[in-house]
Amino acid sequence: MHIFKILLSYAMALLLILCTGVEAKQVIIKAGTLLDVVSGQTLTNQVIVVDDGVISRISSSMPKNSDNANVIDLSDKFVLPGLMDMHTHVVRNLSKSFYDRYFQSPHRATIGGVVNVEKTLMAGFTVIRNVGAADYKDVALRNAINAGEVPGPRMAVSGPSLGITGGHCDSNALNHAFKERGQGVANGPWQVRERVRENVKYQVDLIKFCATGGVFSKGTKVGQRQYTQEEMNAIVDEAHTHGRTVAAHAHGTEGIAYAIRAGVDSIEHASFLDQTTIALAKEYGTILSMDIYNTEYTLSEGKKNGVPEENINKEKQVGKRQRESFTAAVKAGVKIVLGTDAGIYPHGDNAKQLARMVQFGMTPLQAIQSATINSAELLRWQDKVGQLKSGFYADIIAVDQNPLTNISTLESVTFVMKNGDVYKHQ
Repeated sequence: MHIFKILLSYAMALLLILCTGVEAKQVIIKAGTLLDVVSGQTLTNQVIVVDDGVISRISSSMPKNSDNANVIDLSDKFVLPGLMDMHTHVVRNLSKSFYDRYFQSPHRATIGGVVNVEKTLMAGFTVIRNVGAADYKDVALRNAINAGEVPGPRMAVSGPSLGITGGHCDSNALNHAFKERGQGVANGPWQVRERVRENVKYQVDLIKFCATGGVFSKGTKVGQRQYTQEEMNAIVDEAHTHGRTVAAHAHGTEGIAYAIRAGVDSIEHASFLDQTTIALAKEYGTILSMDIYNTEYTLSEGKKNGVPEENINKEKQVGKRQRESFTAAVKAGVKIVLGTDAGIYPHGDNAKQLARMVQFGMTPLQAIQSATINSAELLRWQDKVGQLKSGFYADIIAVDQNPLTNISTLESVTFVMKNGDVYKHQ
């Protein structure tokens, strides 16, 4: 009889837990002004209802039976979807010194990633792509965020970037006493396919490869093509076969053209565009991710941070030309996403690029769309993120001023919600 009573009490407790679990966790946000990022329309005095992390309703009136809901008053704010950055390097050592990364362990870089994703989230970025991380550290970080173990944005990650021997994606820690090799180095069509398959095995979301030299690699020419057309075709075919998108680091014109013809989903940097490559991007529907802010940080702070003269000189070659390419691409109507290369400059400053995008040709709405609906399309997550809409994740931010008249207000986000949870509310 005593055992029966114990079992009965356990059963009642379990029933209570189950009943409590099915009760919706409802949050109601009173939005003073809501921005529709698709149309550019602003709606005043809107009510956003969030159930279990998903937007269930947006209207001008409070729902019935909302007495037990958590009500958040943003009546004096401008409310819009969380921002998205499609080119970040969050898994990095925290020191600003250029050479510290050669002397600190990769485990330290993983800890740096935990710090950096929280900074990024608190800046209003609820989704990011991380394009390049050895040892699948970005995969581990993504999984920890998804499990609720550390705070951070939703992440799409690439793992190790593919590159040719001696190229931009090879190791830069050159030491002629032994053979140094980047983890993603692969040469020839069959070897690059093997590398793609390995990355897929370890659960990356996308494949990144280096189609040209770069600014921060030793000994590479920033615009010189790397990989043949056949190799690029193999990378893209293998990645798409496994349902992964492909991002190509490409500064130089020839490398950009090769990568577009191979069928990549995005060109990263796209510094030396011409009319031919712009036309190709439009023809193939290739999305451009152009980091037009970070040149300011590199040229003003690089020397103090120990960046070698070689790399600073390469940045001088690229910065002005990349901004001219950006203006030409915007005028031509090529689709562009916000991609900042955060990690080259401090994490949390991602939104500073939006003002430069406006300065060099975009309207404020186009800049916001680059960081919302365009980015969601590139990720193929357009049915869940990038808009404030019923059925979408409750990834919501707020600012004090209208970003359509002052885009720089997005550099000072006062409210951050991700998946219905509030991370910042000033």
